[in-house]
Amino acid sequence: MTFKHTLGALALALAATGASAQLTVGVSWSNFQEERWKTDEAAMKAQLEKLGAKYISADAGGTPEKQLADIEGLMAKGAKVLIVLAMDKDAILPAVNKATRQKIPVVAYDRLIETPGVFYITFDNKEVGRMQARAVFKAKPKGNYVFIKGSPTDPNANFLRAGQHEVVDAAVKKGDIKIVGDEYTDGWKPDVAQKNMEQILTKTGGKVDAVVASNDGTAGGVVAALKAHNMVGIPVSGQDGDKAALNRVARGEQTVSVWKDSRELGKVAGEVAAALVAKKKPARTTIFKDGSKKIPQQAILLAPMPITKANLKAVIDAKWITKEELCAGVDKAKAPAACK
Repeated sequence: MTFKHTLGALALALAATGASAQLTVGVSWSNFQEERWKTDEAAMKAQLEKLGAKYISADAGGTPEKQLADIEGLMAKGAKVLIVLAMDKDAILPAVNKATRQKIPVVAYDRLIETPGVFYITFDNKEVGRMQARAVFKAKPKGNYVFIKGSPTDPNANFLRAGQHEVVDAAVKKGDIKIVGDEYTDGWKPDVAQKNMEQILTKTGGKVDAVVASNDGTAGGVVAALKAHNMVGIPVSGQDGDKAALNRVARGEQTVSVWKDSRELGKVAGEVAAALVAKKKPARTTIFKDGSKKIPQQAILLAPMPITKANLKAVIDAKWITKEELCAGVDKAKAPAACK
């Protein structure tokens, strides 16, 4: 579906409700304080503005119970379609199922909500996990590995871990890699990741050679723990392309951040919301059925990109980050090409 066709679909939807009607899109954020969601929101709002739609939102602040109430509140305010970044995929099901019963389309944003009728948009999370593990494995093909996973209530945590396992399993079975730590991170919180990493370092006597951390927030917590043990520089992965993480890559403190251009995901969310209200099938739609319940759901999976020292210029060229932000504090003697 082209952008022009999306506009046409929205026009038809509005015509069906009255010439002066405006589509109201309700967006429920799980924990808006994280850096990346502000980028997603800006792209989403810009796309909805182009489509003539009204944006309303609520921030659950990391509380599943509040998100449940938030979704109900967005419907009460007249939302005709919902975009939901789930904090807890199961806790919010009563509100999500109520919306689908009322014929209000629901878009699961970045995190899977596994229930019939929900449209899922995200990046290919298994591939993100593979990219993380490949970069770490390339840097350290043997040794003691730690896996710092995401939130146990977020299906993405296990999708990522599955992709990571695909890369390292053979080396684990061979004995080249020994897994000395494997922990979930409640709420994806960096301070929880730091605490978990500190405990693993204490338990192993500091005998850790590489860390596969599942996002840039948890990677930040890991690096903070490593600094306290004078171990900065061992391979560490992440994802999201957070500015602080990309700076860590440039400084040699993080090996890779798998970049998911959330500007594209936000834009797609706006397009999908409009298409669903107009009862049109969005372009690039596929069927996703890899969730724990194996429920087939319409979905769009966007392609991620691993960012290492070798290709940092890509995020500058894409205007994701400035050279000054990327290269702040970089040792000139060890600077990557993007900082020269």
